[in-house]
Amino acid sequence: MSNEMWKAYARGMASAMNGGSLVVPAGLLRAYHGIGLSDTEFLLLLQLMSFRQLEGVDFPTPEQLADRLGVTPKTAHQMLSRLMKEGFLTIDEHFDQLTGVQSECYNWDGWVIRSAEWLSDGTRESMQASRAERAPEVKATDLFSVFEQEFGRPLSPMECETISIWIDQDRYSDELIRFALKEAVFAGKVHLRYIDRILFEWGRNRVTNAEEARAYTQKFRGPR
Repeated sequence: MSNEMWKAYARGMASAMNGGSLVVPAGLLRAYHGIGLSDTEFLLLLQLMSFRQLEGVDFPTPEQLADRLGVTPKTAHQMLSRLMKEGFLTIDEHFDQLTGVQSECYNWDGWVIRSAEWLSDGTRESMQASRAERAPEVKATDLFSVFEQEFGRPLSPMECETISIWIDQDRYSDELIRFALKEAVFAGKVHLRYIDRILFEWGRNRVTNAEEARAYTQKFRGPR
């Protein structure tokens, strides 16, 4: 996917996290070591999310964060400074014209965007490695773009996350995912939930490539 689409994906993740409950996308859990965050820094960012989403506190003090993390206020302040220096965290200022009150809040979009970029790079590397193992006549078309072409629209953040999970966690091959998409198009059910059921069924029956999937499908497909 293009950089602009990945930024849109990251903004969608950020928007989802600003709801009424603490939501931590799996991508952030997978990416934080890869983008250079320590366990404690990651936990500090989660605490910022928790303060805002669950307690309505947009700008917790280093003392409040230190109490949650079990560190000294000085250490919490140093961690916040590093996160801001590295671009993971910024401070937004808001001015209420009606009351004349100025307030500040933490903005962690930098963390989310950096994570999405890291996941994008990792996904591309995974797909490139998968393509290298296949026959040379297979087109090296970006998997996400193939889905967007079939869907006739850009993928949502959740759809991008689902496809990434198929690749990174479930270890379905690029070839098998493409063939499952073709089956969904053939059945007139072009949505990820149906494709996920196809992949799960194939995985349960040890189907690992398009040739095996084709044989399995022809064996069990009834007359149409």
